[in-house]
Amino acid sequence: MLRVSIIIPTLNEASCLPRTLSYLRLLNPAPEEVIVVDSQSEDDTVKIALSAGVQVVSCPTRRRSVQMNYGANVATGDVLCFVHADTLVPDDLVHLITQTLKPSTIVGGGFISVMMGQQTTRWGTSLHNVLKTYYAPLLFRPHLFLRGLRVLFGDQVIFCRRQAFLNCGGFDADLPIMEDVDLCRKLVQYGRIQLVNRMVYTSDRRVLRWGALKANLIYLYIGLLWGLGVSADTLKQFYQDIR
Repeated sequence: MLRVSIIIPTLNEASCLPRTLSYLRLLNPAPEEVIVVDSQSEDDTVKIALSAGVQVVSCPTRRRSVQMNYGANVATGDVLCFVHADTLVPDDLVHLITQTLKPSTIVGGGFISVMMGQQTTRWGTSLHNVLKTYYAPLLFRPHLFLRGLRVLFGDQVIFCRRQAFLNCGGFDADLPIMEDVDLCRKLVQYGRIQLVNRMVYTSDRRVLRWGALKANLIYLYIGLLWGLGVSADTLKQFYQDIR
């Protein structure tokens, strides 16, 4: 059975991390390890992770792509699974990942991300994100779509074979945004990427701050500009960090 390493990049995630870790403790079968890669949090993030008994790695750079590469470098599993600190996963996550990767032609995948908050579930935004998994590569990278490219984002709990991750150079440390999409583009040279027909649940805090209409317009605009080749540094100005 493939051994799965779970990597969680964090920065001031004390409000979300306890619940995420509590879900990970319920995984059956259990992962090989859970690694929290923290980039100098100023709250109780590290204390929470240590009290939960997971491995904590300190990263000097406050950039998610760098943090996830740090985690991948210390991970020992055959499969790397990247989970955001505000995302909740099903208790059979490890089984779903190993079953998905049984065919040697599949290099990685992700899940259907449902965005939700304390009072609402963002079904419209969640549906658009699922559709974007397919229409973005079909419209902008059709030759790669036919080879199995699917555009996945971090809140979809991306997983991949560790060796393929290392072979393709991992996340681009220079990208402040869209590092997950860039990884998918590189991974497809080693196999197909699959969207698993199961849900994970992620915080709607960004949509809550922006408002649903503005958030969806920003997501659509960023996707369009990415497809047209606009640099990630330019795209970053439309996507401020929210905790």
